[in-house]
Amino acid sequence: MEMKAAAALLTCLEAEGVTTIFGYPGGASLYIYDALYESPLRHILVRHEQGAIHAAQGYARATGRVGVVLATSGPGATNLVTGLCDAMMDSTPLVAITGQVPRPLIGRDAFQEADITGITMAVTKHNYVVHDPADLPRIIKEAFHLARTGRPGPVLVDIPKDVSNALIDYQEPGPVSLRGYRPQTEPAFEQIEAAAAQIRQAKQPVIICGGGVIHSDGAPAFRRFAARVGAPVVSTLMGLGGFPADHPNALGLLGMHGTFAANRAVYHCDLLIAVGMRFDDRVTGLTARFAPKAKVIHIDIDPAEISKNLTAHFPIIGDCKAVLAALGEQLAGWQGQYGEWLTQVQQWHAQHPLWGLRPGEVVLDDPNGSPKPQQVLQAVQRHFGTEAIIATDVGQHQMWAAHYLERTEPRTWVSSCGLGTMGYGLPAAMGAKVACPAKEVVCITGDGSVQMCIQELGTIVAERIPVKIILLNNGYLGMVRQWQEIFYDGRYKEVDLRPGMPDFVKLAEAYGIRGIRVDRLGDLEAAIAEARAYDGPIFLDCRVEAAENVYPIVPPGGANAEALLKV
Repeated sequence: MEMKAAAALLTCLEAEGVTTIFGYPGGASLYIYDALYESPLRHILVRHEQGAIHAAQGYARATGRVGVVLATSGPGATNLVTGLCDAMMDSTPLVAITGQVPRPLIGRDAFQEADITGITMAVTKHNYVVHDPADLPRIIKEAFHLARTGRPGPVLVDIPKDVSNALIDYQEPGPVSLRGYRPQTEPAFEQIEAAAAQIRQAKQPVIICGGGVIHSDGAPAFRRFAARVGAPVVSTLMGLGGFPADHPNALGLLGMHGTFAANRAVYHCDLLIAVGMRFDDRVTGLTARFAPKAKVIHIDIDPAEISKNLTAHFPIIGDCKAVLAALGEQLAGWQGQYGEWLTQVQQWHAQHPLWGLRPGEVVLDDPNGSPKPQQVLQAVQRHFGTEAIIATDVGQHQMWAAHYLERTEPRTWVSSCGLGTMGYGLPAAMGAKVACPAKEVVCITGDGSVQMCIQELGTIVAERIPVKIILLNNGYLGMVRQWQEIFYDGRYKEVDLRPGMPDFVKLAEAYGIRGIRVDRLGDLEAAIAEARAYDGPIFLDCRVEAAENVYPIVPPGGANAEALLKV
């Protein structure tokens, strides 16, 4: 069937199950936008390309489907780079489509020309330039295959303007066969057998739930495995929701801001079962003193991650869901019994709870005083429960959210974890709500982060996306201020955001969004209740205590077992 390549592109997207594109048009992508005029695909016009790609990430993280972003050439394409790097770090499946100047102008410094494939080579799983229009259907099918299989990640397809305008004889592409790309999803039997033997022998095991558990849709398999082993479970930031946070064996977050019990359990364990994680430095702290007594079983689909940061004594390469199912079969008829060990870790948890609170306890302060960030998040947890999708920005509020917004289900935690991208939360919440309209979506953000992509409030209004935005407003770049206070002798430099700080309620209302300011603890509960009940987007500016710090915290270069509980 003869059609323009731009129309063929949209046909290919539909064939891949795409329903929504986040994008921003420009000269080099106009033929694609002209084809969109008659397409059933929903296009969401963002206010900045970085907002588009973070929205596509939120869409992908909330569903497991491939997110799609469309941008023009030059600055439109380069504005995607942060999101591509973020998606690469967090293994988020994306296909980014960029316009390019016409083929005869490539390499001549034409208007809005940028070598986006060269620029993004290090931050994409793979990228393409479409030189032959006839190759476009095959390339799109390969791009989606690469994005969603193996270790998921971003793929970029750069389409010169004259290519998108060319007529092609469209034929549905055949099965994808990529030489050299054969992700190993099924584990080797010998690896499973060796790991199972170690699990049976362990006296003090710990299981780590990583992001791969969620990417593989392996949370049910992980929970069955954890129930059989019966060991304490800790989580990486990416793994939140993979294991119920309210389970008696759940010790919470591991690492730099991890709970006392999680870090202490890993330090004393004799077997560490790491599922779908990469031993990032924020998880391990000083690697020489991370799980120093333990043999390590490392399960991951990416062979490059095995023994990269921490030596794996028993590596298992494969899809987490498949590996856990195989381990379950190998351990059939066996049940772990760790009464003394579980008693010990639960004592650590009880002796050193977060913020000095036992689970479910609430600090009661002067109702006329400023709310603490923790109190805001406790109120969010009470009113929105465990089913809501939480999208966060990066900073102190991210860590407080990880601790106090207990996730019990996968794909209810959407946050920039590996790259730590400020500005991620608002557009990611927007994308998650578009993907899951029946679910409540709450954006937890800070006064520094929210201003980096705040223009997406316009998209939220234009597209009628009813996200709930909770701003923890302390007037500072809070995490940097905390580090300067604790580790740099209180030498504060360039962290005070109060000069020039906008009135966020007026700003939200200027966009057409309901705004509420909370500066009294006594008003907090009613404001959170109103946010949930309100039929539409709402912006809560919570003026929290400025000097509150995130604890625990591991000192720079320190071991997790040396975390500061308070200063």
